[in-house]
Order: sequence, then structure tokens, then C-alpha cells
Amino acid sequence: MSIQKTTDRINLDQRLPQMPWFVQQFIDYKRPDLSPSTLLEYIRDYESFFGWLRGEGLSVAASNAEITLLDLETLHMDSIVGYRLYLTTRAEKANTRVTVSRKLSALRSLFHYLSQIAEDENFYPLLKRNIMAKVEIKRIHKPKDTAAKLKGKILEDEELLEFVGYIYEGYGKDVEANKQAAYSWQLNRERDACIASLILNSGLRVSEVVNLNADDLDVNNKLLYVFRKGHNDETFKTPVYFREQAKDDLSLYLSLRQTRYKTPKREKALFIALPNGSTEGKRMTKRAIQEMIIKYAKRFGKPYLTVHKLRHSFATDYYLQNDIYRTKEQLGHASTETTEIYAHLTDKTMSEAIERRLDNELPQ
Repeated sequence: MSIQKTTDRINLDQRLPQMPWFVQQFIDYKRPDLSPSTLLEYIRDYESFFGWLRGEGLSVAASNAEITLLDLETLHMDSIVGYRLYLTTRAEKANTRVTVSRKLSALRSLFHYLSQIAEDENFYPLLKRNIMAKVEIKRIHKPKDTAAKLKGKILEDEELLEFVGYIYEGYGKDVEANKQAAYSWQLNRERDACIASLILNSGLRVSEVVNLNADDLDVNNKLLYVFRKGHNDETFKTPVYFREQAKDDLSLYLSLRQTRYKTPKREKALFIALPNGSTEGKRMTKRAIQEMIIKYAKRFGKPYLTVHKLRHSFATDYYLQNDIYRTKEQLGHASTETTEIYAHLTDKTMSEAIERRLDNELPQ
């Protein structure tokens, strides 16, 4: 099991007893199909909703665990509208449309289970009236819209190689007057370039990069074995290919991994950080990788570039040379619907490339 899944499973088991019995039953029903991370998100969404119910006086329960099925059965549509308004307009931490849609979807899943699947000792549904069945949840992001938002915010063509090269050399020149920044870069440049190169040549998610162990890597065959997001067979790691460009970067980093980062033999992580004052290295965190990419991106002149947009950059480049199904498999998407983003991005990329070629061929 991945590091993140282990942490989320522990957190889930700690928070579940604070939920009503019927939520605990629902989570147990969903365990074989959903990851601990997804189930933990469900719990957080239910904590928010039940807390709101109690705060609005729609339940007399003294705690979330005491919320009853009758509390849910007697909700009016006005209450659901009120909760939606609460999520979107509260002064602190107002939620985006995507987050609101996700929270309402989590409630729909629970209410559907209670009214259509779960039953009492007399074989009747646990929930006699399902108010959430009346709630329409519109799809927020269409692939074409997502592609439009990404345009100009990812790396294209030669920029993929240039960004990795910048981490190796260019950034050091830009920060040479800053001794602290220069020292950190000198210590970590091979590792940082390797991480960027790996994502740009495989399309791994940042969580997948963080969870990589050294023995998950087969450099000669250009293969990685990863726990893919949404795959719940925790005994199986998916083989993922990386392109030739990342091979030398990985080999160079591996030659430095143990000595430079004082990596103890018990540490299995592929990517290691050596915190200030520490005597031995440990697994890099997701936040450290995210902040590292943002740091280089700003100096590179791509302030909107993030670690996830490196994945988008790979996918766009990869899709130009492969079909949608191979791209879907490489990225670990659950359906081709998500992969359609890159079809829209590459249509524009290809049309612009044709325009440039025609301009170059026209007589001056």
C-alpha cells in the first residue's frame, strides 16, 4: 500500500466512529470499491453537512454520531438549497463550484445507498424519502473548457527539454548572488532535474512520484512500477513506461542518492530529501516537490507552471504521437473522457504548427 493510502486509512479509521451508524455501514459497503483517500473525503464532506444541520437547528443531535435517519428523511428542498448557499457564500473558505459539486455528489451517494440498497430487518429501505434524488448536479468541467484553460500554461515542444536543462544549469546562474539559494540548488539540482524529467517523460502524478521506491525502478527497460490512483488492489503495482530522455537523468541521480543525501539502507524511497540539521535523508513529501517545481517555473518564465501541469505537458506531447487509448493507459485515466482534454489541446497545437510551417515555406 502507498504511503498516502496508509496514512489516509489510519485517519479514516480514527474518524469513522464519530459518524452515525448508517454512515459507518455505508463506508464499509464502499471499502472494496474505493480507496481510503476517497472514503476519507466522503467523511469530511459528511462532517461538514452534519455540522451544518446541527448549527441550523435541523437536528437536535448533540454530536454528528447522533444524527438520525429521521433527520435526513424530513429535510426540505429549501434546506438543501440553504446548504448549497452556505458552501458557496460563507465568509471563510468559500468553496469552488467543483468542490460544491463534489460535496453534493457525496451526499447523493449516501442517500442513494440508504434509500435503494440498504435495508432494515423487515427488508424495507433504511431511508423512506430521498431528498437528494431531486438535486441535479451539473457537470462542471468539459474537456474542451479544461483544455482552453491549460493553453499557454504548460510546456510545449522544445520547452520540455529546456525546462530540465534550466534546472541543471540556468537556475544556478540566476541565483548565484543568493548564497543560500545557490547552495540549495547545487546540492539538489540533479535530483530536482530528475523529478521534472521523469514526470515530463512518463506523466506520473505527484502522489505516484512521492510513493516510488528505489526498487520500483527498472532503468534498463525504462519501466516504473507504481500504485496508480483509483486502483484498489493494494498488492498490485502497475508498470508504467518512461521515455529515453529520462534514463540518463535517473541514472545520474541514482549514483548520488545514497552518499549525497545520507540515505540509510532501510529507507526505500526513490526521491530523498536531507532536511537542515538532519543526519540522514528521508522520503520527499508531496508539498516539497510541488514547491520545488513552482520555484524553478517562476525563474524559467512560466509562473503558471505547476507539478500537475508537467503531467499535462507530457500528456499533450505524448498524444501528438499516440492515440487516445494509449494516452489513457499511460496516464492511468479511468475513462477516455478525461483524456479528451489533450485531443482539444493538440488540435490547436497541430494547427499552429501547420501555420508556422506554411509561414516558413512562403517566399519572403
